[in-house]
Amino acid sequence: MRQTLDTLVAVPPSPDQVWAARRWMSQMEPKLARFIPDEALRGEMLTRIYHEARLAGLAPEIVLAVIQVESAFQPEAVSSAGAVGLMQIMPFWIRELGRSADDLMDPWLNLRYGCTILAHYLAVERGDLTRALARYNGSLGQTWYPERVMRAWRDNWWLTR
Repeated sequence: MRQTLDTLVAVPPSPDQVWAARRWMSQMEPKLARFIPDEALRGEMLTRIYHEARLAGLAPEIVLAVIQVESAFQPEAVSSAGAVGLMQIMPFWIRELGRSADDLMDPWLNLRYGCTILAHYLAVERGDLTRALARYNGSLGQTWYPERVMRAWRDNWWLTR
């Protein structure tokens, strides 16, 4: 998983990929406005979410739903269990990956960790999103967390294609 975290995409996106990203951002921008009123920050957030989700092989709408449930888009959020940032990453991941200099309160690094961790759990669970989300939350065997994320996805981030 560390290799995935360290990997950067060196190949520039194709024109079709650029168009798809712009179309997605124009559809998501008004939806995110209720959570992030600042237009510039909203644009940066959407750009980063799209990039990190695609890099990890995730649907960016799922990442939006996870962030909504985990932190309500508050990058400085800290849970009672000690999880931090947009995607509520537990600090043990820094030790697990041997990256002691990483700051999980950096929203873009937090996003990279969260997308990578969710993609890892999705691979472990052979594509079963419900189980991967439960693992992400630390509630494997229970469905309340995946149901919350799926509801947020359906109610706020669903796209008709």
